[in-house]
Amino acid sequence: MSPAPAGTGEHEADLPSRPEGEVVWCHATTRTHADVALHLADRLANARPDIHVLLTGAPDILPQEPASVYIHPTPADTSAAAQAFVSHWRPDLCVWTAGDLKPAILSAAHRTGMPLYLVDADEARLTQPGWRLLPSSSRTALRRFAFIMARTQGTETFLRRRVGLRDTTIRVTGALREESKPLPYNESDHEELTGLLRGRPIWLAARLHVDELSTVLEANEAVIGMSHRVLLVIAPADPDDTAPYHEALKASGMRYITWSEGSLPDETTQVILADTRGELGLWYRISPICFMGSSLIAGAHGSDPNEPAAHGSAILYGPNIRTYLAAYSRFAEAGAARIVRDVHTLAEAVQRVIPPDQSAAMAHAAWDVATQSAAVMDQLVDAILTALDERTVT
Repeated sequence: MSPAPAGTGEHEADLPSRPEGEVVWCHATTRTHADVALHLADRLANARPDIHVLLTGAPDILPQEPASVYIHPTPADTSAAAQAFVSHWRPDLCVWTAGDLKPAILSAAHRTGMPLYLVDADEARLTQPGWRLLPSSSRTALRRFAFIMARTQGTETFLRRRVGLRDTTIRVTGALREESKPLPYNESDHEELTGLLRGRPIWLAARLHVDELSTVLEANEAVIGMSHRVLLVIAPADPDDTAPYHEALKASGMRYITWSEGSLPDETTQVILADTRGELGLWYRISPICFMGSSLIAGAHGSDPNEPAAHGSAILYGPNIRTYLAAYSRFAEAGAARIVRDVHTLAEAVQRVIPPDQSAAMAHAAWDVATQSAAVMDQLVDAILTALDERTVT
């Protein structure tokens, strides 16, 4: 659903019609929060198909035409623009993230009687450097929220003591982040491969760009020199264009099989070319170590680290991860991910993580981060559905 025009002069005719059913309005303050809104939209749609999500935020953080949500740049923080926005969309509930308070917009929303939720509340985003006292407009805006999910205990203390929110429901939940969702897989294939590959060290190069292939193959040669039974699984970024992968594998001299041809690995197989769509869930489950591709070449933006984390895999990644920088930083800080930059550092990282105790420790750390994110999202989804049920009853 394409973004509506920005600015204060939007005409209702320029906007998409308000959908039938309930509308949950999410305001994102960062690109991470915009990603969270997309995950939230999926969760709400699974719970109640008639729920629609409207996402606002600065144009530079909003996703490009996602199919799952309605997009609208944040209206100007004036009474007229805010009232026009609220009157057109008539949201049933507002989820405001982190900070970036807009007093006029929040006032217009509050007058409608819709519940206002502040999630991932963070003291650093609710104040600005140099403020000795919180401006009265910000205090008033904060008092309009009926429910707040605070990132830290310190944020709750700030809201209680400095803002004076004595009666507001505040929960300390930790950071709200996009969820890690396990991907589907074929159970019989998983069982068969697990039996065939039992005891072998395995690593996966997922969403591998063709320009990264030579680096990964050279690194694997070095790893084979230290662990001759190691098996590499390559999942191309574009499974429909695998000719260059076949050429490189043949030139490497490594013994490989092609998954789409129905071949199964034996003890001599060194590489599996996983060239089918929709089966990454299988390979994440088979491989305790995963290098996330589209991250080594200049200009690349990275691949989502939440995917391997959701399957309990240790994560390796290159430096070009702009789209997912916050997520990789989170996993790296937890000891779940390591950065690599070239053949040498990739081979060294795989060799270091291959021992089962090392890969298990990183995978466990990744799982901890992933499950924490899921728990916070669960609390938010439950709170939204409960509030919508109460509005329906009244």
